Amino acid sequence: MKNMPTNLPAEAKAKWIKVMEAKTPEEKIRALEEFLSAVPKHKGTERLREWATKRLAELREEIEEKRKKKVGSRISFFVEKEGDVQVVVAGPPNTGKSLLVNKLTGAKTVIADYPFSTTYPVPGMLKYNDVYFQLIDTPPLVSGGYFRKVVGLMRNADGIIIVLDATRDFLGELRELVETLKQEGVLLVKPGGRVVIDVYRTGKSGIRVTLMGKITDGTIDDVRKLLESYRIFNAHVKIYGEVSIDDVEQSLFEATVYKPTIIFINKADLAKPNPSTIEEVKKLLPGVRVLVGSALTGEGLGDIAPQLYDVLEIIRIYTKAPNAPPAERPLVLRRNATVRDVARSIHSELLENFLYARVWGSSVKYPGEKVGLDHVLADGDIVEIHAKG
Repeated sequence: MKNMPTNLPAEAKAKWIKVMEAKTPEEKIRALEEFLSAVPKHKGTERLREWATKRLAELREEIEEKRKKKVGSRISFFVEKEGDVQVVVAGPPNTGKSLLVNKLTGAKTVIADYPFSTTYPVPGMLKYNDVYFQLIDTPPLVSGGYFRKVVGLMRNADGIIIVLDATRDFLGELRELVETLKQEGVLLVKPGGRVVIDVYRTGKSGIRVTLMGKITDGTIDDVRKLLESYRIFNAHVKIYGEVSIDDVEQSLFEATVYKPTIIFINKADLAKPNPSTIEEVKKLLPGVRVLVGSALTGEGLGDIAPQLYDVLEIIRIYTKAPNAPPAERPLVLRRNATVRDVARSIHSELLENFLYARVWGSSVKYPGEKVGLDHVLADGDIVEIHAKG
C-alpha cells in the first residue's frame, strides 16, 4: 500500500494517536471507528479507509476468538505470546508442518497423512542459545477456510517458517503463496528500504532517529516534524536502506509488514529437490534462507534454530545487579539495541533515574566499561545499570 496516508487533516492524525495508544482490541475498535469518521472520503484515501475497515474486521474476529477460548470452545485462533519470540509455521496443505513442530518442540500436534488435519493453532516451545522460540503449527494456507486467520497470526508473529513438500511442485505453490501474502500486506523479503518506529508513552526520551541508510527527500528534522504532527514526542525511529518521508508516515499505520522468513523444503527423504529449482526459490525470495530436510528422519532440523536466531536479528543481553552474578535468562532484543532499550525493558523508572551502566562483552573496549544510554550492545553482553535512589 504505497503512499497510503494522504494529507490527513489534523483531526484524523489526533484520532490515529488514540489508535496507537489503545491497548485492548475493544479500545482499538473504538479508536479506529473514530479515526475512520475523521478521514475524509475521496479517491486519495480509498486505500487507507479500506485498510482501516479490514483491520476493524480482524479486531472483531480477535475478540470473538478470545471469547471462544474463555468459554472453553474447542477451536480458537488466539495464541498468547510466550517465550522470547513467536514464529508461525505455515504452508500449503499436507506439507508436514505438524510433524515438524512436533519434532522440534514435542507439542501434541495433529499428525496425519491427509490434508486439513490441523484445524486450529498448536503452540510448542523450542529452546536455543538461552532463547525460547514459540513455534505455532497452523491450518493450511489456502484461500477460504481459516486463511485470513492464519495470515492474522503471521502478521502478529516475529517470524515465519514456510514448509513446502519436496514431492510436489513446491516452486509453483510458493509463487502463489508469496503473491497472495503480498496482497494481504505480508512481505517475506526484506524491502530495500524500511522504517521501524517504536513509540514510547512513558519517559522523556524525545524522538531519536537511527539512520542505517538515507532519507531520499528530507532530513532527520523532517522526520521529527512528521511525528510531532501526529503528537508523537517520544519515539525511536530506525531507518534501513533508502526511504522517503512518505515511507516514514506509512510505517505509522503498519499496513504492510515484513516478516523474517525461513523456507523449509520437507520430505527430502522421499524426493531430493532439483538444485536448479532450489536456485529458483532463492531468486524468488532473495535473502531468505532455504533449508532442505525431512521432519520424518530429522534431516536438516538442527539447522532451523540457528537460522531463526540469525534471520530474526536478535541478541541476548544478560542483566546483573551490582555485586551480583548475571541473570540466567537473558533479555532478548533486536540488533542495534542500546542500553536505553535495556533500561526501558526492565522498568520505565530505571530509565528515568538512569546514571550510567557498566558493560562486559564484545561491545566495549574493556570489561566493566562505563557507558551511557546510547551505547549499542552486542550479543551476549552483560549489563549492570546504576540509577538514582
